[in-house]
Amino acid sequence: MVERLVEQQLVLRHDIERLAQGCHHDPYGILGLHQLATLSGSAWVVRCWLPSAEAAWLPVDEATRFDLHRIEGSDLFIVFLEEAEKQILGPHFSVAWQESDEQVHSVVSPYSFVPQIGELDTHLFSEGRHWHAYNMLGAKPMKVDGISGVRFSVWAPAAERVSVVGDFNGWHGLRHPMRVLGGSGVWEIFIPGLQAGDLYKFEIRNAQSGRVFTKIDPFVQSMEKRPDTGCLVYETSYQWQDQNWQSKQQSYDWQKSPINIYEVHLGSWQRTDDGRFLNYAEIAHRLVEYVKWMGYTHIELLPITEHPLDQSWGYQTTGYFAPTSRFGTPDDFRYFVDIFHQNDIGVFLDWVPAHFPKDEFGLGRFDGSALFEHEDSRLGEHQDWGTYIFNFGRNEVRNFLIANALYWLKEFHIDGLRVDAVASMLYLDYSRDDGQWLPNKYGGRENLEAIDFLKELNHEVHSQCPGATVMAEESTSWPMVSRPTWMGGLGFSMKWNMGWMNDTLEYFSKETVFRAYHHSELTFSQMYAYSENFILPLSHDEVVHLKGSLIEKMPGDDWQRAANLRLLLSYQLLHPGKKLLFMGSEFAQWQEWSESKALDWHLCDQPLNRGVQLCTRRLNHLYRELPALHERDFISEGFQWIDCHDYEQSILSFLRWSEQQHLVCVFNFTQIPREHYRIGVPSTGRYQVVFNSDDEQFYGSEWLLEGCFEAQELPWMNQPYSIELSLPPLASVVLMLEQ
Repeated sequence: MVERLVEQQLVLRHDIERLAQGCHHDPYGILGLHQLATLSGSAWVVRCWLPSAEAAWLPVDEATRFDLHRIEGSDLFIVFLEEAEKQILGPHFSVAWQESDEQVHSVVSPYSFVPQIGELDTHLFSEGRHWHAYNMLGAKPMKVDGISGVRFSVWAPAAERVSVVGDFNGWHGLRHPMRVLGGSGVWEIFIPGLQAGDLYKFEIRNAQSGRVFTKIDPFVQSMEKRPDTGCLVYETSYQWQDQNWQSKQQSYDWQKSPINIYEVHLGSWQRTDDGRFLNYAEIAHRLVEYVKWMGYTHIELLPITEHPLDQSWGYQTTGYFAPTSRFGTPDDFRYFVDIFHQNDIGVFLDWVPAHFPKDEFGLGRFDGSALFEHEDSRLGEHQDWGTYIFNFGRNEVRNFLIANALYWLKEFHIDGLRVDAVASMLYLDYSRDDGQWLPNKYGGRENLEAIDFLKELNHEVHSQCPGATVMAEESTSWPMVSRPTWMGGLGFSMKWNMGWMNDTLEYFSKETVFRAYHHSELTFSQMYAYSENFILPLSHDEVVHLKGSLIEKMPGDDWQRAANLRLLLSYQLLHPGKKLLFMGSEFAQWQEWSESKALDWHLCDQPLNRGVQLCTRRLNHLYRELPALHERDFISEGFQWIDCHDYEQSILSFLRWSEQQHLVCVFNFTQIPREHYRIGVPSTGRYQVVFNSDDEQFYGSEWLLEGCFEAQELPWMNQPYSIELSLPPLASVVLMLEQ
């Protein structure tokens, strides 16, 4: 035995040094059970690295154990076994040790297991085509040969050593070094005895610099509540109850369906009386009741992926696969989505693949190299936002992001994604001066790698998740954003119409006496309205950063401001395109939005605010009920001007069409009532007022416009018939032909 120990010490000296320094590239080649070549037949050696052990052994049963012997001057313990002893030990042996405090610990050795990730998995990931990479990488509770534990895996090709650290090993980086799987850059270990709820991170030693640091798991599915940043092993046990909704989604024709989105920030929609966050379940029940009452078809959540800073609103994502723990667990969030689906309300997520923060514990310089980002700051950093830009040209990075999108759609039953900051992805010179960016291989400013990524993302989402939508926040004139990839487009379902939003808000901010000179700001949208599948957004971005709330933007006294806001919201709902409105705007919150407090719900008891809220509610239900307002949002056949030229009186009128129905929509953008105002209509018969934003219940004026209007055989405004109205001040009116 002594001779064997001396021989092993000489043979292993280099390995021992590297294990002690935490830089051994293949700990499985040394640790665990290994066969020795001897002249007398088979012999075996078991090696264990136990930094805090005073004594150690391999327990077999109450009567049998094999004592381990420390290699002098090291933390490596070994024992030699004959073939018969090896058979007694079994393939997955336990290691027991006693520490200086005389406590005894016993675990099944992680180094008795073969790799739990196959070559096909690593090959697909390296090629950027492993769409369920979240089942391969990260922390996965599982059983191997009947033994429960957790498999950890992480992509870190520039690492010399990666270890799992956590409470279970005293956060000691030398206790659980991982194996690297060939040339894939993927490191893996199965640790028996661990389970859901255990806390962990990865300790990484960079191969080039030797620097050692800890990082969160890029695929972590649950994290500690801020400001702590630990990763939690997680395993879902949720049983979905939204089968009816899911079956309808398979054939969901979103182009012809009403999509009216209520944009929500979960941390500030409502809170408890003492300012505490509501949890996912509490928010779900309150919010779903309100959304149903108001008549919205969908909600869209500002990013709920894990993020360290409340003030970032979720746009500085650190845990791409983890719903934020601010409001509960991942299964709590599944319950949140489920409740909405059971009430026939869709759920969209704001998703941020353009950039990620530089927090030391996050994705930045993950293995000591520019792994997820570009090395060159002219490609890899957003100077305005202080963030890193994903390297869309790297297979594994594209795989990470596309798998993440599919993860939310498949694992959490999300109905669609709003992709943030698409313009910043498309242009290499986005928000950069000359000399601060690098052109593409053709000398242009287009980010060819990001373009390919977006096309692949949209192709996979639409192929794998029928009925799901992907919406682009894209603020430039990039062509064919919402056209299929086979047509040369980017493949998005829809695009935010930032031009409509900017022009409309600019117009409404003008005093009414000046609006005649800005009439084209309202009519110009029809020049391009059908070039894309547009969403008309009045989002959170328009009510922050000293821009003021929507009602604050409106001119005039309080009554005129409220009337203008009702007019704005009705113009949005009646204009072609799907709709999005940020929370608080629907009841005319006076203060601009702050993430640090709840909305001012007490305002809903005031007549002005209650009137705006009821007006919005009526519009929402009207939009859902009348096919002419949603069936042809994306084609010109759904819209026809009656008169777009009456700039002197600041009046617009148009028709909305479906196959079976047409609506007459008239807008008076001044506070001057227009009596005996004649407009053309396409059919004879009686036209009934179905909506008037100046209605008394909406805090409107006493100007009455109700009942029916008989069409006269008097051609007007290129229409064969006409009716005469008295238009209320600062109001919109919708009329429908009686059937």
